[in-house]
Amino acid sequence: MKDAPKGGRLAGPEPILGILLLLLLVGLSVASEDFRRPGNYLGMTRFFVEVGLIALPMTLVIITGGIDLSVGSIVALSAVTLGMAWRDAGLSIWAATGLGILVGAVAGLVNGALIVGFRIPPLIVTLATMAAYRGLAVGISHGDSIGGFPSAFKVLGRGFYYLPQGIEIPGQLLYLVVLAIVFRVILARTKTGRQVYAIGLSEPGARYAGAPVDRIKLLLYGASGAMAGLAGAVLSSRVSTATPDLGLLFELDAITACVLGGVSIYGGRGSILGTMLGLLIVGSLKRGLFFLGVEAMDQNIIIGAVLIVAVFAHQVVAPAARNWLAREPHPKEGST
Repeated sequence: MKDAPKGGRLAGPEPILGILLLLLLVGLSVASEDFRRPGNYLGMTRFFVEVGLIALPMTLVIITGGIDLSVGSIVALSAVTLGMAWRDAGLSIWAATGLGILVGAVAGLVNGALIVGFRIPPLIVTLATMAAYRGLAVGISHGDSIGGFPSAFKVLGRGFYYLPQGIEIPGQLLYLVVLAIVFRVILARTKTGRQVYAIGLSEPGARYAGAPVDRIKLLLYGASGAMAGLAGAVLSSRVSTATPDLGLLFELDAITACVLGGVSIYGGRGSILGTMLGLLIVGSLKRGLFFLGVEAMDQNIIIGAVLIVAVFAHQVVAPAARNWLAREPHPKEGST
């Protein structure tokens, strides 16, 4: 039987994130009576499911060394498309929902095509399309809000499943859990997932090894757009309206969840579980700050600070700790 390697091995961020989440929940429960209400713990998840849907493909995008800043604008564009297709084109609400998701996927594929086809950095492409897609949403809707959706549509973002003892589980939480499992299997158990990590570690090396780098990138940005389209449908259902200002700063929250969860901004490292724990930390923090009366602008400042701290911890502190633990003591001369 082999001995364990000397010096030890630094565990992944997930156990630490779990402890941080528990401490955060305890602290907010002590600080706010509203936060510690039994129905709040599950109920609050419905307020950040949309960000979670976006964060799933964002995890894979960032692992490849990319970024997608346009997801919040795609949420708005998809929601407005859904609303106009139902109200003005006479499509059924579910056909309009499918069209909205399709528009999101196409928007994501446009991002991918520009990145892959013209070798433009993802930051530049998605920064440009963030403005373009938001402007398109405002233009086609003339800035109007669209409401009056049928009651059947409200189930998508406002439905609940009822368990014994009066426990309510938001229906959209189940969508997130199922999709998180799907993305985790893809990333951790498939050849495509291994290629995603390889691209992030060394894109030239991945190409040399025969990985279809361009195709994978195109698919990931398309998936990012499609999931943003789904988030737009869920959000429109939850707030009972579709407006061109939906999804503002969703990209910040999604990226924060990923980076806080251990996804390296340089690529090559990260996990879906870590991202989901990061999402729960960010979502719980925002909900707790709301109950404590912190203004939305101040909440964004705090979330931004959390992002900076997370980047510093994962990119500076964690590597230094790994190097320190990996050092093996040199045996003294003459020792046996």
